[in-house]
Amino acid sequence: MTRALPPNLSEATFDRALDELAGAVGRPNVVAGGGDLAAYADPFLPSPENPRAFVASAAVLPASVDEIRAILRIANAYRLPLWTVSTGRNFAYGGAAPRLAGSVVLDLKRMTRILEVNETLAYALVEPGVTYFDLHAYLRERGLRLWVDPPAAGWGSIVGNTLERGFGYTPYGDHAATQCGMEVVLANGDVLRTGMGGLAAGTSWQLYRPGFGPSYDAMFMQSNFGIVTKLGIWLMPQPSAYLLGEIQCREESDLEAIVETLRPLRLDETIRHHAVVEGGIRRAAGVSSRAQWYDGPGAMPESAVDAMLAKLGVGRWNLHYALYGAPELLDARHAIVERAFARIRGARLTAAKYAGDAEPVGGADRNFAGIPSMGAFRMLDWRGGDGAHVDFSPICPFTGRDAMRQYTLAKTRMAEYGFDYYGGFTAGERHLHHIAAVIFNRGDARQTGAAGDLLRVLMSDAHAAGYGEYRTHLAYMDFAAAQYGFNEGALLRLSETIKDAVDPEGILSPGKQGIWPRAWRGWRGYT
Repeated sequence: MTRALPPNLSEATFDRALDELAGAVGRPNVVAGGGDLAAYADPFLPSPENPRAFVASAAVLPASVDEIRAILRIANAYRLPLWTVSTGRNFAYGGAAPRLAGSVVLDLKRMTRILEVNETLAYALVEPGVTYFDLHAYLRERGLRLWVDPPAAGWGSIVGNTLERGFGYTPYGDHAATQCGMEVVLANGDVLRTGMGGLAAGTSWQLYRPGFGPSYDAMFMQSNFGIVTKLGIWLMPQPSAYLLGEIQCREESDLEAIVETLRPLRLDETIRHHAVVEGGIRRAAGVSSRAQWYDGPGAMPESAVDAMLAKLGVGRWNLHYALYGAPELLDARHAIVERAFARIRGARLTAAKYAGDAEPVGGADRNFAGIPSMGAFRMLDWRGGDGAHVDFSPICPFTGRDAMRQYTLAKTRMAEYGFDYYGGFTAGERHLHHIAAVIFNRGDARQTGAAGDLLRVLMSDAHAAGYGEYRTHLAYMDFAAAQYGFNEGALLRLSETIKDAVDPEGILSPGKQGIWPRAWRGWRGYT
C-alpha cells in the first residue's frame, strides 16, 4: 500500500518534518509507519467511497506543554495538519483517525498527570491522558469521598469525553456543565488559561468558570481552535446513601408514558441524574447474542423480539434510575417515583438501597454509583463476527411525542437496511440524548456498507423532522454541520472566521465538526 502523506508535502519534505518532530519529542514518540500506525485508523469505519479517506500519515506523542509548543512550531513551518486526540478512544465516532487524510495525529495519551484533587471543594485538575478508570482508582486509593461520573466506557479520557460534550449517569452527568477551567495551547504556541485561571496566582480556577470578561471554555469544545492540555472537572461528593431502581414496561407504546412521567420528576429534581430509558434489544445485547434468538436475515421479527424479552425477563422499555442522599430522603423520593410510574399499566418496579461507600450488586448500573466499567462493549457481540458500531445521536425534546417520533423514525429505517433498533434515551433536564447504535459485522462488506448508508439516511430523516445531531462520525461531520443552516449557515461562517483568526495556517484538526480553515476549505465534503 502506498505510504500516506500530508496534502501538498513531498515524501522528502515530510521526512524532514518527521526528523524535526523526533528531535522535539524523541524518536520513540513518533509513529511513522508499520503496525503501530494501525492504532490511528478507525476500527469501526463504515465503508466510505474512499477507504483511505481517514488515514493518518504519522502520529506524534508529546509528554508536556513545551513539547506541544515545539510540535506547533514545526507544523506551522511545514503547514503540517495535526489531528488532536486525548487517548483516541472515541469509537463509533471515528476513534483516533483524522478527518483530513494524511494528517499527523497529535496523541496526548502520554500526558497522564492528575495535577490536583480537592476533597473539600470537590474538583480535580487533569491532563488529557487521564482516564475515568485512572481518576476513580486515584480517589479510592486515597480514601477520598468523591465520585467520578463515568460515561459508558470508562477507559476513555476525561478531557476528551468532556470536550466532545459526552455524558454520564450521576447528577454530574452533563460533563460539559461540570467542567471548570482549561489550559489551552493555541496554534501559534501561545498558552492561556480560561476563567479565573487568567490570574497569575489565582485561587478559584476550578471554582468559577466565567472569570472576568468573555468566557471561552465552551469555545474549545467540539472545535479545532486550540489544544486543551489541562482541564478542571467537578466531582460528586459521595452521598450517604443511594438507591438504584428499574422500571420495566411491556409495550412499545409505553415509551411515551415513560417520558411524560419522567420529565416532571427530572424538572423538580426528584430524580437528579441522567436516567436511562433502555430499549429491550439494547438490554438483551448486554447478556446475550442475536443468534440465540434469531438467525435469519434482516431485522428481528417482532415475534422473535417478544419471545426473547419474555425469556430474559426484561421489558420492551427499561427505565434505569437512581436516587441519592440521606436514607430518609431516598424513602420519600422513592415513594413519589413509585406512585408516578404505577400509573403505567403493567409497569414492574424494583429497587435496592446501598450505603454511599458500598458497590452495587451486579454490574448493570455501576456507572450510576460513580464506578467506571466497560460493560457497553458487550454489545459488539450482538451480530457476531468482527463487531463494530456507529451511532446516530440526535437531540430529542423531552416529550413523549418526540421520543416516540424519533424511535419510530429510527426503528423503521434501521429495519429497512437490515438492522435491529439498538438504542435508548438518556434524560437531561429539558432534552433527551437519543443514541441508536448501528451494530454490524465489519467482516461482512454488505453490512458495513449498509451501516454507512443508513447513517446518512437517518441524519436526513432527522433533519427533515426538525432534529439535529449533537455528535457524529468523521464521515458525516460536514453533512451534520451543513444541516445547521439558519441564515445560510451563519453559525458555521462564524466558526470559520474564528478558525482563520486563531489558526491562520490551518494546522489544527482541519475539518473537525465541519470547521475547515481557509487553507483546506476545498476539502469540505471530500471522503
